[in-house]
Amino acid sequence: MTRSVRLALVTTVAAVAALVIGMIAGGRAFPRIIPGLPDSGAVVRWGLPISKLLMDAAGVVTVGLLLMAALLLPNDKGVLGKSAVDYVKAGSWAALTWAGAAFLAILFGAAETIGRTLPQVLDRVILTSYATQTTQGVALTLVVLFGVAIALFSRGAITAGAAAGLLVFALVTMLPAPLTGHTSSSPNHDLATSSVALHLLSLALWVGGLGVLALHALRKQPQLELAAERFSRLALFCYAGVGLSGVFALVARLGAVSDLWTTEYGLLALAKIVAFVLLGYVGYWHRQRTLADLRAGKPRAFTRLAGGETVLMFATIGVAVALSRTPPPDFSIPADRAYELLGFPMPPALTLGNVFTLWWFDLFFAVVAAVLAGLYALGVIRLRRRGDTWSWGRTASWYVGVALLVFATQSGLARYAKVMFDIHMIEHMTLSMVVPIFLVLGGPVTLALRALKPAARRGDRGPREWITTILHSRFTKVITHPVVATAIFVASTYALYFTPLFESAMNEHLGHIWMTLHFLLSGALFFWVIIGVDPGPNRLPHVGRLLMLFVTMPFHAFFGIALMMMGTVIASGWYEQLGRTWGDTLLQTQRDGGAIAWGFGEIPTLIVLLAIAVQWYQDDDRQARRADRRADRIGAGDPELDSYNAYLARLNRADKADKASRAGKVDKAGRADKADKGE
Repeated sequence: MTRSVRLALVTTVAAVAALVIGMIAGGRAFPRIIPGLPDSGAVVRWGLPISKLLMDAAGVVTVGLLLMAALLLPNDKGVLGKSAVDYVKAGSWAALTWAGAAFLAILFGAAETIGRTLPQVLDRVILTSYATQTTQGVALTLVVLFGVAIALFSRGAITAGAAAGLLVFALVTMLPAPLTGHTSSSPNHDLATSSVALHLLSLALWVGGLGVLALHALRKQPQLELAAERFSRLALFCYAGVGLSGVFALVARLGAVSDLWTTEYGLLALAKIVAFVLLGYVGYWHRQRTLADLRAGKPRAFTRLAGGETVLMFATIGVAVALSRTPPPDFSIPADRAYELLGFPMPPALTLGNVFTLWWFDLFFAVVAAVLAGLYALGVIRLRRRGDTWSWGRTASWYVGVALLVFATQSGLARYAKVMFDIHMIEHMTLSMVVPIFLVLGGPVTLALRALKPAARRGDRGPREWITTILHSRFTKVITHPVVATAIFVASTYALYFTPLFESAMNEHLGHIWMTLHFLLSGALFFWVIIGVDPGPNRLPHVGRLLMLFVTMPFHAFFGIALMMMGTVIASGWYEQLGRTWGDTLLQTQRDGGAIAWGFGEIPTLIVLLAIAVQWYQDDDRQARRADRRADRIGAGDPELDSYNAYLARLNRADKADKASRAGKVDKAGRADKADKGE
């Protein structure tokens, strides 16, 4: 038996043992059966968590294999090496296992939902109803479809770009199933949803990456030292993400700190916390000791520690699955429909003071803002330590954009935006037409290209090479085309508000996140094309930028006028169930929102006009200075230019001499002719 197989067996045993212990501790292994109520039996009771454990483990392994191939192992000008190609092909089989485990979870989940044994639910109508009409069933169906798609596309992937795309696809596939469990029913479902999403993504990268790295070491494959160094840097961020998201997830589910030791759910959470702390200590030891041994040509210590850490990680996954099967403690929450929908009570009547004081913590956009601010600061610091300069104006512009992003998503404006359409329109316009302008003028891509170092290995792709590759990709060329960027910016607004999409997005926290993120990204794309200072594949002349701006802005005015003229309320089902008793009617707030959309465009238009004017002036000034420098070089004597001018002068003199010679011959011939005639 090879060491790789032994590691897989030990890891499987540890994960299953942790699941069994967690199920027993949480009271789900042997529940009390009430006579008269349907019971699906022990096979379903144990089959569902085991299938979910297999699904989570296969998903983590898929992520780890694709991470190893795309980012940890070096490549040659974007082409994967032999080991990386092998990992992508292995990822195909792992993804297929992932899809199969999700299908088993559908079978056991349908049986548990309707309280029947497994043979009784092997019916096409029952399974179809569960897979397409229940939230958990739809989520598992998506995992099946996405897993099969990853398995198919992985078979022919030979480039780092393809592997990276599959990695992103796999990370997205990790999300649906867990976000439809206890998370969606948590009173503070906004915080619970965002924290679980961050927790899962960080954990998948961390656990999957380390597991495949340990496998790489056991198989004695090349480039182990480089892959370990790269994973070590990634693991630090993953550890921080897992810890931060875990804290917020507990805050969203526990009513009091005492629930940690007085409830089954809290005790399992404590076990997971202990495992997390142990993993942190092992990771610290790994960074301080075993990486040094690996660089010294002693891989055995690294292999032992990485294997042990992998076993502990998969045991933690087993505890997490048991935790997902254990209901969290009961909350004492007010019987308020608005609280159930929003996660907070209906705010008081709108005042300017309430907008600035009733702050609401949105974990997703708080993390986005923190990442944007932190990475930009690191780039500026690196440039200045190197002795290079960076514009204070660009830095100030960037942080103004980040501050506005924080205000639009975390302040009282975010609370009132969920209950009043006109305030929502202020948030929308701020995120799509003000924040992106300041972020784009900050020049983040230029800063990254200047601050990041090229890859140490020639032909390999580090962060700087990935940015350059993305900038020159066909996707970027298409999406940054002025027509495409304008269509996304304008058409998406009409498609959102004049279809049922808006109400669907307001009803789900994930939908609200995607809607808000779309406002930010579509605005950033549009203004990046118009006033972006970063290098891009489609650079418009200044006259073209002005034309694009003046053609686009009226569409927002037309949109606002259309809202003001409507006689029906958009997303009436959402707003009516909130039961707001103060302020204007729903139709009036919608008309006010239309007026805001109509008049709000003047502010960003003025800012963009000023930015284009400044850029135009600076461009003309640069061209004038370039012409002056050229003239100075000519005056001072440019050797190449002097040589070229001398060549032209010689040609000119030779031409004149030739003309004079021909004229002399003609004159002699004339005189000779006259002499012959005796003149």
